[in-house]
Amino acid sequence: MNIDDRLRMVPGFSLFRRSSSVVANPTTQGVSLRGVGSTGASRTLVLRDGIPLNDPFGGWVYWTRVSADQLDRIEVSRGASTSVFGDRAMSGVVALFSREPERHRLQASYEAGNRDTHNLSAGYSNLWRNFAATFQSRAFTTDGYYIISEADRGPIDTKANLRFAGGDAKLDWLRGRDRLSFQFDALAEERDNGTSLQYNSTSLGMIGASYSREWNRDTMSAYAYHMRQEFRASFSSIAADRTSERLTLLQTVPSEATGGAAMVRHNGSRWRGVFGGDFQRVEGYSKERVFPSGSRVGGGDLLQHGVFGQADFSAGPAKLFVGARHHFTGQDSRFFSPSAGITAGRGPWRARGSVYRSFRAPTLNELYRQFRVGNAVTLANPDLKPEALFGAEVGIDYVGESSRAGVTFYRNELTDLITNVTLSATPNLITRQRQNASAALARGVEIDVRRRWRSWQFDAGYLFADSRFSTGERLPQIPKHQGSAQLTFMGQNTIAAAGFRSNGPQFEDDLNSFLLPGFAVAHFSMRQRIASNVWAQVAIENLFDREYVVGQSPTALIGAPRLWRVGLRWDGRLR
Repeated sequence: MNIDDRLRMVPGFSLFRRSSSVVANPTTQGVSLRGVGSTGASRTLVLRDGIPLNDPFGGWVYWTRVSADQLDRIEVSRGASTSVFGDRAMSGVVALFSREPERHRLQASYEAGNRDTHNLSAGYSNLWRNFAATFQSRAFTTDGYYIISEADRGPIDTKANLRFAGGDAKLDWLRGRDRLSFQFDALAEERDNGTSLQYNSTSLGMIGASYSREWNRDTMSAYAYHMRQEFRASFSSIAADRTSERLTLLQTVPSEATGGAAMVRHNGSRWRGVFGGDFQRVEGYSKERVFPSGSRVGGGDLLQHGVFGQADFSAGPAKLFVGARHHFTGQDSRFFSPSAGITAGRGPWRARGSVYRSFRAPTLNELYRQFRVGNAVTLANPDLKPEALFGAEVGIDYVGESSRAGVTFYRNELTDLITNVTLSATPNLITRQRQNASAALARGVEIDVRRRWRSWQFDAGYLFADSRFSTGERLPQIPKHQGSAQLTFMGQNTIAAAGFRSNGPQFEDDLNSFLLPGFAVAHFSMRQRIASNVWAQVAIENLFDREYVVGQSPTALIGAPRLWRVGLRWDGRLR
């Protein structure tokens, strides 16, 4: 249904918990790749048309801001990309690219499914001589599902659900080699979090502008944006038998962010490069009403800025690249992030290797906001330091006409990793705090395979990730084994796909006390043309209705049951 569940087919792509964004609290939707990360903050940068989607206050991603129907493609770059992209790209970058505007192009769809699910989306674009306009919107509602298994469920438990409406608009001025764009997007969503007293809601808006100019071999581009939002949430204390709960905390978190970047690209016959600078200023406060009495406010502002450059040089069959960033993290500290690598190819084969140093500064959320999941409380920590990573990887790829395969071995040394450290644990209350762990080591291997024949395509991927603290415990929320496979048929009038993804066991906490068993779920989707521009579609998630654990609070939290939906879609030009 949402982009995050589609991206879970990429081994190594993970949110803080296994929950889908259809019902999960948005503060758990931070992205990590390759087993780097053990908290809700992203260690991967998510971009839409070059502008960050990561929440400036907490680093997580509101996946409901993006409609999959309006995207042209998604590119996932695994491995540190800090030299160019900065603070949030510690483990990689996920780049979303919208469709280019077309003359009188209309897309509209409606889907209905079980659990009273309704999904409505629409988009329109048009081109004139020097102008283009794109508009899109989406509304969604579902009654959701219980996140506590029937055996553990009590009178206080309700279905976790989601309701949201959002949209965006983009205006482009096109003249020769110049392009000036203005864009706006807004989102309003609300969720019930699985008990009578727990809920959250968010309202946000963003405006942005970008400009680019092309010469024969050079391109200059710049963008700027301003975003405002307010996040609201409630938390409760739950009796062990789940027969009663007590309101403990009401939070209101207003925040705003302003950012921008400017860069120059050169595409020469012997070398290519990009050089520029960027900045982001964030201000936010967690305003809390504590029950039965009391209040507190925590927050502040962070200003980050940096300069960067990256270039690659061709030398026969080999290509060398070097990059560097000098960055001010906003906490009276600076960070130098260099990278270097080499690729060499012959025929369909290519070998590659690289080394890099990257970093991530703590978010205002980690510094100042506490939260609660069931009877597990996580405290903020205003004394957090930036975390750092030194990594190396080597790999080999085969790229044929109808086949593609790649293997990558990587090793990442992490220092001052921010994680949720257990301070105390009783049957009624688990208390944790965000702290800088002494050190951790993440190493593993990725395998990706693609094979095409006629109208069929097979994709498979696997990740082995051994991520451990220096004391030997495994990093929480990171399984050792992840894999996926999908078979797709792409005909002129029919598109169908069936596949599965699997996760090995992982731990909920830093002490490795709460084990989350492994699981596998299957899916199926099909789209059939029934008229010139009209398609019928059906999709089923968790095809075999597998019950699996996504977290411990300490009561086991379960993932989505079988979800299905059917609908109609119009996609074509208006005549």
